[in-house]
Amino acid sequence: MTDKSAKIGILTVSDRASRGEYEDRGGPAIQEYLNEVLTSAWEPVPKIIADDQETIEQTLIELSDQHDCCLIITTGGTGPAARDVTPEATAAVCNKMMPGFGELMRGVSLQYVPTAILSRQTAGIRGNTLIVNLPGSPKAIAQCLDAVFPAIPYCIDLIEGPFLDTDPNRLLAFRPKK
Repeated sequence: MTDKSAKIGILTVSDRASRGEYEDRGGPAIQEYLNEVLTSAWEPVPKIIADDQETIEQTLIELSDQHDCCLIITTGGTGPAARDVTPEATAAVCNKMMPGFGELMRGVSLQYVPTAILSRQTAGIRGNTLIVNLPGSPKAIAQCLDAVFPAIPYCIDLIEGPFLDTDPNRLLAFRPKK
């Protein structure tokens, strides 16, 4: 446990946004969500990169190992298109995969759109960092985070990251009673 701000990586994976041809709406949606939900001190470490597996891997490693992010939330690159390689990059840099995150996010998304079955969201752990892959749509980002975020603070506790607290009026983080 630490009294300094938790660092949270916010990684937008998009060829067009990385070239400035398209406004990144995913990264700001994640930051807005975290501002709403978290009551503990945190610092965003935002990045926008192209859909390139090597670049995604290098950026995830940098956010985890050099910036000491306890959590990295990615947006984009989770679909079936040839350039959608965020889950592959995540799996390549993680020492443990957490498939329950993707299963829950797809289940929730299927309540809204039948194409959610095409999404390949996942999550994994690299050292003391939880990496969660979200879809690119700001609406889907909020829906997916509402589903999985109650478990995220406790997961970060278990991997010896900083204590994250949430606003119970907005979202209650689950921690087992001692």
